[in-house]
Amino acid sequence: MKKLFILFSVIASFSLVGLSSAKACENKNDVPLTSLTSGFDAWKVVTSAMEECGNYTPTLDQEYKDKIVAALDSNPSQYALAGVSASTNVAVLDAGLTRPLDDLIAKHGGALQDNQKVTINGQVMAIAMMTNAQHLFYREDIFNDLGIDVPTTYDEVIKAAKVIQNAGVVDYPLGATFKVGWNLGEEFVNMYLGYADTFFDGNMPAVNNANGYETLKMLKKLTEYMDPEYLNSDSTYVQQQFQQGKIAMANLWASRAGAMDNAEESSVVGLVKFASAPAAKKGGKPASTLWWDGVVIAKNISDEEAEAAFKLAMVGLDPANLGASPEAAPWISNAFDPAPSNIGAVMTAKGGAAPYPASAQMSTLHGVLGNVLPDYLTGAATAKATLEKIEADYITAATEKGLL
Repeated sequence: MKKLFILFSVIASFSLVGLSSAKACENKNDVPLTSLTSGFDAWKVVTSAMEECGNYTPTLDQEYKDKIVAALDSNPSQYALAGVSASTNVAVLDAGLTRPLDDLIAKHGGALQDNQKVTINGQVMAIAMMTNAQHLFYREDIFNDLGIDVPTTYDEVIKAAKVIQNAGVVDYPLGATFKVGWNLGEEFVNMYLGYADTFFDGNMPAVNNANGYETLKMLKKLTEYMDPEYLNSDSTYVQQQFQQGKIAMANLWASRAGAMDNAEESSVVGLVKFASAPAAKKGGKPASTLWWDGVVIAKNISDEEAEAAFKLAMVGLDPANLGASPEAAPWISNAFDPAPSNIGAVMTAKGGAAPYPASAQMSTLHGVLGNVLPDYLTGAATAKATLEKIEADYITAATEKGLL
């Protein structure tokens, strides 16, 4: 099992950043370069600054995680740079598709902090730019009008949802990223870690137990207060539900917080506030996971392209560029202090939420969860049958991959 030794503190430094014009590039780029990243606001901030340097074409794609391995596996690689998270980095590392960055850091990375350097087996393989976590977003005006306290546990979330539903002030009390596949798998991972500390016993799956049963029950309870199309609901879907005034609360990614106050697309500017992810049980840790997002450089490109790509990435990650964008993400930089949109991520981290347990085993289990859970949520399978199928499907997939 590959273990990621992430050399930065999740709560050491957060910044609030938003979308504004990137400053003009001081060092023009003469080498044609491309990148593949996710499409949320933080990547727009970074890639916009890089575009100012010329000869660079970014691709911002919300489905990037399903495409990144194939894109980097071609020779030459389709992209010189890529955006990764704690999870997607495992897949590209296992496939050997990115290059060590130590020599490039020595030449051009003097402005980087040590806590940005994601180190694997003694080599820096990625540069982290931001932290991320799912935490509670809620409509403060609705909570105040109905006399609802901010929930700290999921039982309290259910109680608040009932009050909101009875009041009929929004279409649905809750939103959630329950889209079939990766999103739904992540919801199980978050909730399960609110009850337990590990998914495995050695290399074997260990979710067919009381903690797994409680996780399933809670996820199903939450769906009673959601849009019936919840199995199509990803982060963008939930963001838009908030912006259009359709929901009152959700556990959503910190990277989406800034969009709540984007007057060009939001009807709830100033009304959505942020708190820690709720705990699965009273007195427990927040039912969420801590993540990082950052940049990697493709292995299957020339050294000249790699050097140009790294220099370009340093323009995008320049603290001055990030500081000019005060609402896009919790940036990793000692130059910034926490701001209001960061508070949910900060509270979730300080509450003891666990880092996402990135590994080849976890990636395999995560995929199984996202595919098996829909039948349980729709009533087509029992909890017992669901947990048994999760374990059986994991054992099959892990054996095929040589993990067992």
